[in-house]
Amino acid sequence: MDLAGATWPQVEATGRRSVLAIPLGSLEQHGPHLPLDTDSRIAGAVADGLARRCSGVGVAVAPVLSYGASGEHADFPGTLVVGHEVLADLLVELVRSARGSFAGVVFVNAHGGNGEALALARERSAAEGDDVLVWRALTPAGGDAHAGRTETSLLLAIDPGAVRLDLAEPGCTEPIAELLPRLRAEGVRPVSSNGVLGDPTGASVEEGHALLNDLVQDLVGAVSAHWSMSPSPS
Repeated sequence: MDLAGATWPQVEATGRRSVLAIPLGSLEQHGPHLPLDTDSRIAGAVADGLARRCSGVGVAVAPVLSYGASGEHADFPGTLVVGHEVLADLLVELVRSARGSFAGVVFVNAHGGNGEALALARERSAAEGDDVLVWRALTPAGGDAHAGRTETSLLLAIDPGAVRLDLAEPGCTEPIAELLPRLRAEGVRPVSSNGVLGDPTGASVEEGHALLNDLVQDLVGAVSAHWSMSPSPS
């Protein structure tokens, strides 16, 4: 079910047997070649994939929450930032609103910076007796941290017209584990002037579809285990 396009009788008829998927992204820089809403597009695509593959208890997909905790990218024009506490408050309110209509809520998160807010929201929601699952789209081993080959491939699969391959260029390619202390202290721009943490060279539609399929399968597994749902054939 597409929640935004549904009517209230449709939600009333099926909602209490359904899980509400709320995709979370961000509006932040993704280098010179990817749109600001890259994370939001990924979160939405994965949530849609979840809805297609789950049966038994259904999945309703809410509109993407496209503003996130992106303070590390704040030095780049266009990035809009929501603080962790404010974001956590919003997420808790959404869970409360869904309480009487759905079996539970899964947050489909495609922006790592939202992690602190999600942890706070999950803790508070659990204390109120709500059934909440938090899932994050993790970069595969060997993948880029930000706006590199991984995200570029995903966007080529999701919306190729949004990718400006002629502007794609490598950024800082040092391992993210080594960069984290500096990123936390200074933000992204002093570390990578173009905003890329990785190298988009070699990104492809084929790789993007494979990555998207893996993310959807991982989410389906997590949701199916949590709510004892039956995944449909891929």
